[in-house]
Parts: sequence; structure tokens; C-alpha cells
Amino acid sequence: MTGDPIGDVIIQRGLVPESVVQEAIIELKMRGGRLGELLTAKKLTTEEAIAKALAEDLGMGYAAAIDDREIPDDLIRTLPINFAKQRLVLPRRRTPEGIEVYIADPFDTPTLDEMSVLMNDTLIYTVAAPNRVIDAINKVYDRGTAHAEAAMEDLKNEDLSAIESDIEDIIDIIDSEDEAPIIRLVNSILSQATKEHASDIHVEPFERDMSVRFRIDGVLYEKIKPPKKLQASITSRLKIMAGLNIAEKRLPQDGRIRIKLAGRDIDIRVATAPTVFGERITMRLLDRSSILLDLTDLGFAPDIYKQMESLVHKSYGIILVTGPTGSGKTTTLYACLNRINSPELNILTVEDPVEYQLQGISQVQVNAKIDLTFANGLRSFLRHDPDVIMVGEIRDRDTAEIAIQASLTGHLVLSTVHTNDASGAITRLADMGIEPFLVASSLIGVLAQRLIRTVCPDCKEAYQPSEEALREIGVEVSKLNSVPTIFRGKGCQKCVFTGYRGRSGIYELMPIDDEIRERILQKVDAGSIKKSAVKHGMRTLREDGAKKVLAGLTTIEEVLSVTQEDN
Repeated sequence: MTGDPIGDVIIQRGLVPESVVQEAIIELKMRGGRLGELLTAKKLTTEEAIAKALAEDLGMGYAAAIDDREIPDDLIRTLPINFAKQRLVLPRRRTPEGIEVYIADPFDTPTLDEMSVLMNDTLIYTVAAPNRVIDAINKVYDRGTAHAEAAMEDLKNEDLSAIESDIEDIIDIIDSEDEAPIIRLVNSILSQATKEHASDIHVEPFERDMSVRFRIDGVLYEKIKPPKKLQASITSRLKIMAGLNIAEKRLPQDGRIRIKLAGRDIDIRVATAPTVFGERITMRLLDRSSILLDLTDLGFAPDIYKQMESLVHKSYGIILVTGPTGSGKTTTLYACLNRINSPELNILTVEDPVEYQLQGISQVQVNAKIDLTFANGLRSFLRHDPDVIMVGEIRDRDTAEIAIQASLTGHLVLSTVHTNDASGAITRLADMGIEPFLVASSLIGVLAQRLIRTVCPDCKEAYQPSEEALREIGVEVSKLNSVPTIFRGKGCQKCVFTGYRGRSGIYELMPIDDEIRERILQKVDAGSIKKSAVKHGMRTLREDGAKKVLAGLTTIEEVLSVTQEDN
């Protein structure tokens, strides 16, 4: 016998040899922790196998999966989340015999005793793997919309004269036990937005009430309408979290909030603006723990992917990515850096802000207060022997000139500009006062992009569109054998009855060849440059969108909404 009841069960059931368990117990005495965690970390067994063995040995029920939707809110309110997470317990439901409870360690007698006191009822235990219990705890305590409405109900008769004015170290907001209703309301709004994969939160004041809207897959949805009397409290709370001056209500302010939600780091950019009915607040949510995309994940057509792969492996020149705000330009730049990132290359970035942290790459954040601009950051980079430089955005002549000089002296420069299409980037540089011969000699490629919503895979249906609808996106049925079958979403619970779920990119890649360089030197307009590029095989945004419609990824209406007609 090992002296550890879980270890004894593991040995008796033949999950792990006794000698290995004994070694693990000795290791735990030196560093602490749980035996099951250590054995599963060493891949000697699984948490599920241990949980099943414990249940069989003690004659308890075993849960291979936990459905968080069946757990009622009234049971959760009796159990603090910190206790649930530390002890790995979660109430399941009330029965005539007592309360059923999920537990990861049925030999933890102190926890069993404390649970009986907390729940004040007879307890019936079901054993579940620790990872299943933790996942269910995070989901159950993160029922954002219900909590937001409950918090607003609590606030109806609340004294709102004082607001908590100090923020502690970053904690998981669903671990927060703060009873202040305004704090719970704001936390629930943030957690619900993260849960629904919103990219932005808009808190907007109006004459008689407020509106909280989430942007999901590029479309705004109204979520709650707090009463007008909560406006000052909500605004103050968000400004405090973002480190802004709550006394200044006449000028726009920018700040940042860092929170944790269910173990994920979420970075929130906060911008305020004074309106006639009070300050509106817009928040951009960035999941710092998001998996960094590779070039293969961006939805490039094979020919565009091949050209991009070639461009990012050039040793010098400028690659520009263009498009409006929120079109995924930064994600594309990160994917390019991720593709070429290696110990042999010195890669530096200057960004506003640093959205994702890239391993092995030095990243600098713009700070206007100390005059650390894109231009100054880029200028200093050239003294650090870089191979590749990424500039978050070329906004002015100073930044553009330094980027061009860097590219002409043997550096690969990646950046973004705000234009409608690829050819527009060239005229945008000219508007900044850059000489055409500098643009022609430094620019090697321009990628324009947009994000389009993709058809929900759970409710998509096939149909045959009219020839007129196809003609609108540039598809001539006469050039095809027949009218193609395409897809649209009927609308279901998983896509919130929109027919769309998730987004993909459509692209317009313009490599700079000799003919386009000649046209740049001639100072021709963007339309003429675009015609030359199309003549040499460039596919426009609408044409790339049409290919994705025919492939069943999106709809005609979505492509028409984000692209312009090709002249």
C-alpha cells in the first residue's frame, strides 16, 4: 500500500505499475500537487480513467461528460466559485433524496464535510474527471446575459453615489466575488461579449436610456438596454478599469483594460467620446491567447497563396496590406511574420497597439505621450540591424519615407495603409508626398482584403440563384455549363438565426511588375494601374468573392455588401 488512497486504487485497477506510483508520490512530497495530475502529465494514464476507477471502487456514479446547461442558477449561488475551483466540486441538481454533486476527489473528506454545511442538505456524489469539472465551472459561472439582467435588477434600488475607485491586480472576472451590482453588471457584459466572440462592445447613451451592442462577425447586435440612471456608474466603472480620468467628460480619451476570463487573457482597447447625451464608450476585444494564424489559415486561393509565399520570402522591399478598419490587416501581417519567423532573422515591429505577442520577435508599442511614433520607432530600428520590419500603419510622409529608405537599404518592410483597393495604395503614397520613383523602386506587392461572413455549416441549404443575381457578382452563366448550385443559411440557434457563422477573407493581390512600375513613374491614376494589373491576371475583390460563393463558403448578398462593382 502506498498510503495514498487514490494511489492504491490506481494500482489495484492496474492503471499504473506500483513502482511508478510510489516514485510519483515521493516526487509530490517534494513539490506538492495532486497524484492524478502528475500521472496524467507524464502520460501514464488519463484523468477519465482515474475518475472511473475511483467511482467503481467506492460504488459511486461516474460522469463521462458534464452538461452545464442542466445546472440551475439557484444551486450555483450557494457555492462560491473560488471554493468550487480549489476543491473541484460542482452541484448538479436537486432530487428527492438530496443534492447531486460532481466531485473530482471522493477521498477529500474535509471538502465533503464543508460541502454538506454549504449546501445544507444530503449530498449524493458523482465522480468526474478534474478537467471536466473545471470546464463546467467556467461555463456555469459565466452565464453572462442572465447575470447582466440580474445585476440590473439589483441596481434598481441601489445607492449609486459611490463607485469603487481602485482596481486590483488582474484576476479572472468570473472568479470575482465582488457583490457591488454595478461591478457585476460590467463584468457580465465583458464576459458575455467574450463568450459570444464579439470583436467590439459599444456602450451608447441616449436621451432616455442606454444601449449595449456587440459586434459579432462584423454585424452589430443589441444585447441589453440599461436604464438612464445607470449611465454615470457604468461609464465611471469602465473608465476606472481602463485607467482613464473619470472627471474629464468633455474630451475623448483612450485606454486599455486587461482581464482574464475562464483562464484566457483578454486585452480591451477602450475609446471614449463625448456626445450630446453623455460619453459613449467603444471597446475592441483582443484575445491574447488566440492561436496565431498561419498563411494557410487565411482563406487564400491557391494562386494568391503561392504569390504571397514568394513575396514574404523576399530579402527586401515593401509589402502593403490595405483595407478599412476591422478587415483583418493586422492578422494577415502577423501570419506573414509567423511564416518567416526563424532564429536566423532579426524581426522588429512597431505597433499601435501590440495585439499579439510573437515568440522570438521584438515588438514596440507606439506611445504618443513620450513621442514614440511610428516614424521615431522605425528610425531607431535601423540601428538594431534588422532583417524584417513590420510597421503597424503608414499614416504620414515621415513614416512612409523611412519605410522606403529601409526597403532600399536591404530590409523587408511590411505595413498597412487605409485604402479601398490594392491600386489605391499607390495613389495614397503619392498623396503623402512620396516621389513616384521611390514608390516604384521599393514596393513589391499590395494586398487588399475584406472579411466576409461564411455560411453556417449547421443550417446551410443548397439552391440555384437567378442569372441576374450571379451577374451582379460578375458570374456569367453563359460561360458555365449550367446555373451553379450555391448555398445559404436558413438560420438556426448556433448562428443566432442569421444564417452565417464565422468569417473568412477575400483578397486582391497586386504584385508590382515592370509594367505597373512604368505606370507609377508616369503618375497615372489608380484606375489605370488596376486595369494593367487585371490584364496581367490580378483577381479583384469581387471576383475572389464570387469564387467563394461558387465554392459554397458565402452568399451573393454578403459579397455585394463588402465589395464595389468592378469597372
